[in-house]
Amino acid sequence: MVLSFLLNTISLPFLGEINLTGSILVVFFICLLAVVGFEFVNGFHDTANAVATVIYTKALKPGYAIPWSGTFNFLGVFFGGVAVAMGILKLLPLDDLMTHPISVGACVVLAVLIASITWNLGTWYFGIPCSSSHTLIGGMIGASLGFTTLYKGSGVNWDKAKEIGYSLLLSPLVGFGVAALLMWFIINVLKSKSLLHIPKGEDEHPPLLIRLLLILTCTLVSFFHGSNDGQKGVGLLMLILIAFLPAKFAVNHAISDAKILASLNQTEQVIKVIKTTDTAAQSLLVKTSAAVVKAKALLVDKKDTAKTYKFRKAIKSVNKDLAAIAGNKAIQLSEADQKSLKSATTELTRVTDFAPIYAIALISISLGIGTMVGWKRIVVTIGEKIGNEHLNYAQGATAEIVAASTIGLASGLGLPVSTTHVLSSGIAGSMAASGGTKNLNGNTLKNIALAWVLTLPVSIILAYVLFMFFHLFIG
Repeated sequence: MVLSFLLNTISLPFLGEINLTGSILVVFFICLLAVVGFEFVNGFHDTANAVATVIYTKALKPGYAIPWSGTFNFLGVFFGGVAVAMGILKLLPLDDLMTHPISVGACVVLAVLIASITWNLGTWYFGIPCSSSHTLIGGMIGASLGFTTLYKGSGVNWDKAKEIGYSLLLSPLVGFGVAALLMWFIINVLKSKSLLHIPKGEDEHPPLLIRLLLILTCTLVSFFHGSNDGQKGVGLLMLILIAFLPAKFAVNHAISDAKILASLNQTEQVIKVIKTTDTAAQSLLVKTSAAVVKAKALLVDKKDTAKTYKFRKAIKSVNKDLAAIAGNKAIQLSEADQKSLKSATTELTRVTDFAPIYAIALISISLGIGTMVGWKRIVVTIGEKIGNEHLNYAQGATAEIVAASTIGLASGLGLPVSTTHVLSSGIAGSMAASGGTKNLNGNTLKNIALAWVLTLPVSIILAYVLFMFFHLFIG
């Protein structure tokens, strides 16, 4: 009772009035602390990969490398957009979840967060590079399965899960292969002895240009890690806000009703002039038109909690139909109509896919601070235990160039990837190109592979069990 009273008196101007009481208010603040904790752990668990190469090639001392990486992780989250964050949220049956009491959403959030933090901390303790992305996605699938078991509904978005699964599966294979090819080019074509040099002694540092290259690649990996992994924290925070305060956060109230109405009218006008003889295409146009009418009718009541769910669902339905129209070969659109629909789709997407600036700032700060704490265990594994020899300059730069490119591309496509597995596979690829498989540490690679295989099923089971457990006390 005392804790509930104290929390109820806390002023959070950016959230507005919090209409939560009793145990739900306590759980809300626990969830906020947990998502900050998840991103903090993510910082020292995953970002250690970005600084391992500059530390072990003596390009930067840890005292400089860690704050430098933390700063660019912060900037990566802050300027990276929300495409990955929204992609993560699409794994959950969010529309079904919003129709149930807040306590059910609380069970889902807690199950996802605690399962993710538990596995991340466990693998960090043993110094095993493990993917926070795998853990989070497994947690979301497990919690969704628990929700579906008790409440039915649409369940896990398996199409989105497959899309994310492919990106997580392919990215380390790309990392290994491209790094091996790039390393082969350096060895056999460039034949640069300075790049292939292995630093010896604490006072030996790379030549200036190589040092700048290594610092640049560390910077890029840190920034793109923030823009990809950091967004997952933003997605989690938005899940909490939508689950507990749906009327405020299910849709973006910063976009005026007039602007939304203009986009819906724009869509409606284009649909009316589209001519097609294809029966299926005609049905799609009728369906889209009905969805637009429904969204316009719900617009005036979108601040009401019950109506907010329906309005959000109507807008998402319009966007889904517009994507289908754009991809339908039986529907011929003029260039002007294509631009008009694309513009309307962009504006309507912003209504449901958004994150307030303070949510991004909170995650940015948590990730940046986390980068500066507890980094050493993973750095030692990356720098010393993947290969049987010390990293040379070319191996460090190659792995980070490939990692930065892969993660940056994935962020642009709105797909989550594992920084851990992309970078560690890049180092393995560069090591293999330098001396074949005998140059790789089999035991370390087995541990990394085992963690890669186990993370998804363990986190799914753990989140499922935790959802059922929390449901007994909260739901």
